[in-house]
Amino acid sequence: MVLDYKNATAHLASYSKKDGLDVQTLIDSANFGGLTYNDFLVLPGLINFPASEVKLESKLTKKITMKSPFLSSPMDTVTEENMAIHMALLGGIGIIHHNCSADEQAEMVRKVKKFENGFINDPIVISPKITVRDIRRLKETIGFSSFPVTENGKPGAKLLGIITSRDVQFLDDDTIKAEEIMTKELVTAQKGITLTEGNNILRTSKKGKLPIVDAQGNLVSLISLTDLQKNQDYPDASKSFDSKQLLCGAAVGTIPADRERLDKLVEAGLDVVVLDSSNGSSVFQLDMLKWIKEKHPHLQVIAGNVVTRDQAALLIEAGADGLRIGMGSGSICITQEVMACGRPQGTAVYNVCEFAHQFGVPCIADGGIGNIGHITKALALGADCVMMGGLLAGTSETPGDYFYRDGKRLKTYRGMGSIDAMQSTDTNANASTSRYFSEADKVLVAQGVSGSVVDKGSITKFIPYLFNGLQHSLQDIGVTSVTDLREKVYGGDVRFEFRTASAQLEGGVHGLHSYEKKLHN
Repeated sequence: MVLDYKNATAHLASYSKKDGLDVQTLIDSANFGGLTYNDFLVLPGLINFPASEVKLESKLTKKITMKSPFLSSPMDTVTEENMAIHMALLGGIGIIHHNCSADEQAEMVRKVKKFENGFINDPIVISPKITVRDIRRLKETIGFSSFPVTENGKPGAKLLGIITSRDVQFLDDDTIKAEEIMTKELVTAQKGITLTEGNNILRTSKKGKLPIVDAQGNLVSLISLTDLQKNQDYPDASKSFDSKQLLCGAAVGTIPADRERLDKLVEAGLDVVVLDSSNGSSVFQLDMLKWIKEKHPHLQVIAGNVVTRDQAALLIEAGADGLRIGMGSGSICITQEVMACGRPQGTAVYNVCEFAHQFGVPCIADGGIGNIGHITKALALGADCVMMGGLLAGTSETPGDYFYRDGKRLKTYRGMGSIDAMQSTDTNANASTSRYFSEADKVLVAQGVSGSVVDKGSITKFIPYLFNGLQHSLQDIGVTSVTDLREKVYGGDVRFEFRTASAQLEGGVHGLHSYEKKLHN
């Protein structure tokens, strides 16, 4: 008998079994061991909305929410101030590494916080005696060539003029001094002016910068037109609720010296600290977490790393505002191989998130993220955000210089557990040894490797590619937000299916003589 096709959806209700598995069955059915992201797929749902309507707003900690669920990892070949600035502008957050001195790390945090500050309270200024050659060198170092000129070349001194890029662009004589070519007829504003008033003056005057001076004509601060443009170009930027400065995170260890380090980071304006340990369930981290909550109660603390409910419970009870999940799943990490300790990332993410969410603690999936699909699966298993190291390595915002090998443009990428990272030249500031509890070891045991990755271009294009791709992925699943995804996963409406090795092969590129894998324009 052929059924009436008009009743197909009604007939479906008579089936006793839905396609695929609910998330709990998926995890429980993995009798062969823990799950990684490649071991399963999410089944598609009904699309009745455009991908552009999918909201990716996600909680980073109990008190911080971001427009996108992306973090850059606190690795010395991934996140310094340049990466942190651009991650925040693009709706995520960068976590600055601590494989450096406390002062160096605090200065990086300070640069992020002052990048888009409205009033620039310590602008870079020059003296009237500086030459065109020196001005061009400054541009190469800091990326711009417009500077206020003061009597002694320091902020707070009498303002004499402004040098802009137009003043030096076509000059052949590098020995000409700033006082000979600077603009002396200036549009200025008096100290006490509001940011809105200053921005209005910039718009009407069509100048690039507005110096703020006191009654004696001394330069006290600066407003830049580029900050206005940034607000227009990056409407979803992650900013502090009170100061409207870019959000900035930084990592610290758990040794006594890290308490002094954290004090300096907080003074620099830090919004969230990540306690950086390969195994977060240690008395060292618990003591550090409790100390932070007493000394800096308003600072948000992300604890970890953890992969089990037992580990998570200890940190939640100690006051963690967020958890970082993952042990041995990163592309440059060999902890699971060398130490025989860790957990497959899919299983770890589900179990920890399912437990932590009962206490209102957001979770970050750290490690194993190699593409948009992995991000989708991490969020489907309960993660609020994802932390990326290898996926962002090789972008122009990462530390280090490009080099060429075999005709390819590359950058160095190394694990914080690699011998290279552990043998940092600054022995007083080595984050790698403390992260892996190896400070007193005479023989270092590597838990990571060093390598190189191909140039990925700028994250100003790469992060939007991830963002838009994630929107399309959630659209395919039939959910309109990260929150909607979690509710429908836990409610059993979003279904999953295992992938055999053959299924994984089928789902990738195959049957071609050659091909070019271009992911975005």
